[in-house]
Amino acid sequence: MSGATAGLPALGDLAWAPALEHPDLLADPVRAALESWAADDDRVARQVAVVEIDPDHADTATLNALHGLPPEASANCVVVAGRRGDVERVAACVVTARTFADVNTRVRKLLDARKASFLPMDRATAESGMEYGGITPVGLPTGWRVLVDSRFAAPGALALMGSGVRRSKLLMPGELLCALPGVEVIEDLGVERG
Repeated sequence: MSGATAGLPALGDLAWAPALEHPDLLADPVRAALESWAADDDRVARQVAVVEIDPDHADTATLNALHGLPPEASANCVVVAGRRGDVERVAACVVTARTFADVNTRVRKLLDARKASFLPMDRATAESGMEYGGITPVGLPTGWRVLVDSRFAAPGALALMGSGVRRSKLLMPGELLCALPGVEVIEDLGVERG
């Protein structure tokens, strides 16, 4: 990978490169979504970065410790299903690593569901076309809501997230994540840990 490109975000000691120039580091649905989004928003080509990582280090805490990445930039994406009667509603919830998604209260209410729980891993990976540990808000199935914590909308915020595969990560300005088509920015989606 080449060195930093002008305007491309960077974080930690990783060698970031423009994501659209490295489709081999993206799951197919992520690549397709980025290409489609870039056709409507020229910031995508300039401000969405990718880096190859050791897949054994893909978990947030390990990756952050190894590469000097701040937890508040980690955009953890969890997939939740809520049910009311026979109707199931699925949402991807994106929160910082300093917080957690309050599935049983906040997310359940947002989904207008009587019950909510994490979508089983096999369903989440099969339906998203992404690998476990690499699921990202970019390129999710139509019909899934994408809920993003408002902390990512703060000036200067960065969003470090999966690329659909465990062997790479995406990085973009938080405001760009919040502008991803279909995203709903939710105040206090993440609950502070501890």
